[in-house]
Amino acid sequence: MQKLIKDALQEIQQASNLQELKNVEVKYLGRSGLITDLLKTLKDLSTEEKRTKGQEIQEIKKSFTENYLIAEKKLQKQAIEEKLTKEFFDITFNEINPQRSQQKGSLHPLSILQKEVEEIFSEMGFEVADGPEVESEYYNFEALNIPAHHPARDMQDTFFLNCPTDKKQGQLVLRTHTSPVQIRMMEKYGAPLRLIVPGRVFRYEATDATHDSTFNQVEGLLIDKNISLAHLKGLMQEFLKRFFKEEATVRFRPGYFPFVEPGIEMDMLWTKNGKSKWLEVMGAGMVHPNVLKAGGLDSNKYQGWAFGFGLTRFALLRYNIDGIRSLHSNDLRYLKQF
Repeated sequence: MQKLIKDALQEIQQASNLQELKNVEVKYLGRSGLITDLLKTLKDLSTEEKRTKGQEIQEIKKSFTENYLIAEKKLQKQAIEEKLTKEFFDITFNEINPQRSQQKGSLHPLSILQKEVEEIFSEMGFEVADGPEVESEYYNFEALNIPAHHPARDMQDTFFLNCPTDKKQGQLVLRTHTSPVQIRMMEKYGAPLRLIVPGRVFRYEATDATHDSTFNQVEGLLIDKNISLAHLKGLMQEFLKRFFKEEATVRFRPGYFPFVEPGIEMDMLWTKNGKSKWLEVMGAGMVHPNVLKAGGLDSNKYQGWAFGFGLTRFALLRYNIDGIRSLHSNDLRYLKQF
């Protein structure tokens, strides 16, 4: 591991531009990166080994990130200075052309879809809830049955904020999912509860066609008496039918998420150009008793299910977009077509 971080820091220093630096990040912290692969080995270790090795790997990851950000800032400044010396911008343009036509703005495609999702679920009796994007470790992890040193924390590469920490709440983070709002709403309103939570989430991931460091997610939660997964299946079939404007065929598969038990993944039969295939569209499951307890509810009296899907991923399916990066484009010719 020491050789790994030594090589990584050397490659960071040798990067001469932002693209080379990005390649170094992907090599070490990408989905199949060298440091990422180390984290994946933790699941095979004993509890004591997980604690020791986990801390060592996290220190390596922290060192890499700190040096990467320093180099990135330096190269960004260098790129700006080079651009300023080569390009010319006429700051008097608006003064010379005061009567030039002004283009009207329009809603972003993700805003359009989020509004549609909210309307569909509102018609089904769900409230639309919101929560902070800057969360504490308690709400983002512990209250959701993800204690310290739990391997699931390594499944979500987290942005930690350099702020004073609270001993009870832990360090501040950019939320990795909208699930913390589950706990906040349980604490505030109790049960029964029926809500969705649309919003942005953040994960320290390498960008590719289907992944980015920030994306939009929709969380759903229903808590009441005598609730089962059958209710979820029927509701999601109706939601997908309304959202995609066609009859939806879904199937459930076993899946693992620390905050639900049992956990499932839901697939939708997607037909395009006459060919059909199963696509994973969301994770879900029955709310774990520990999560109900953290929200102040009696798990012997109430049950519930929760689900989460990427609104950004749904946008790719709805509009047949090739990659997630297109949605972050500032090209008005692209955005106005929606």
